[in-house]
Amino acid sequence: MPELPTPVADFQVDISGDSAVVAVTGEIDISTAPLLRDRLQSLAAHQVTVDLSAMTFIDSTGLGVLVGAVKRLREDGGEMTLRAPSRSTRKVLDITGLAQIVTIED
Repeated sequence: MPELPTPVADFQVDISGDSAVVAVTGEIDISTAPLLRDRLQSLAAHQVTVDLSAMTFIDSTGLGVLVGAVKRLREDGGEMTLRAPSRSTRKVLDITGLAQIVTIED
């Protein structure tokens, strides 16, 4: 039986002053969510935008990473914005209630 390809997530971080943009490409799931968590935790910015325009999938582990990052940022007086989620991702954000606690830019 052929081996299935491992989901891949790539991250690009641009930091300007007190803000950072994390661009996510690919899938955020149980195997890649720790990479996103580490990247978000390493940021010293108070305003973080996570660009989801090139993200193809997110599971509950990935959602948990985003919720944890929002909590940490708010404890430090910061905020998180999610930018350009796909239609299916936006539906997940709405259903889980994450859309009510974080700013979403379409």
